[in-house]
Amino acid sequence: MLVLGFPVGPLQANCYVLARGEGEACVVVDPGQDAVEPLDEQLAKHRLTPAAVLLTHGHFDHVLSAAQICAEHDVPAHIHSVDRFMLADPGATLGPAGRQLFGDGISGEEPAEVREIADGDVLELAGLRFDVTHTPGHTGGSVLFGVGTEEGGRLLLSGDTLFAGAIGRTDLPGGDHGAMLESLSTQVLPLDDETVVLPGHGPTTTIGRERAGNPFLQELPASDAH
Repeated sequence: MLVLGFPVGPLQANCYVLARGEGEACVVVDPGQDAVEPLDEQLAKHRLTPAAVLLTHGHFDHVLSAAQICAEHDVPAHIHSVDRFMLADPGATLGPAGRQLFGDGISGEEPAEVREIADGDVLELAGLRFDVTHTPGHTGGSVLFGVGTEEGGRLLLSGDTLFAGAIGRTDLPGGDHGAMLESLSTQVLPLDDETVVLPGHGPTTTIGRERAGNPFLQELPASDAH
């Protein structure tokens, strides 16, 4: 299995590309601001052809290049229904301070084909299986994408729900700290320690590492790993 990740845009959001191998179809996850050029470089280098775009949530630093990429490769974008409105108005949840900071540089458009996803969905794309888990908190429509590897491992594309040593902020419009804690307790902590976490920002980690050392998880109700 081929997994590529690279940060894009001023906020250095991680864009990921997953495929069964070189020269195969692939899935692009969270192509945010200024993602088109670095993505094209990776596609050419590894001879990959996008089959779909997956979006962990609707914030502009994760979706701003989605419409262009979907148009260029004639593929759909998948996003939770609650966050869909952000595709056309990516500044909607920034709040006054965020709008002042980023100004008019975050105007967006909805991809030509958008497929709404929900908790429990299973997406069969590019020869890979993605399990969708709804984790409201950072935004109302935040999701996790779980995918198994041929070697038997498990990957978790966590968006801005979980980072190495931190969790996503909940103080922007649409955020809900109580919902975030509930999502972490019921959907993240039960995962197997060996699950590799590919977060929306920062370095890769594992569920076990975060269970042991992430201060935001320490006071949550204990849950048995599975």
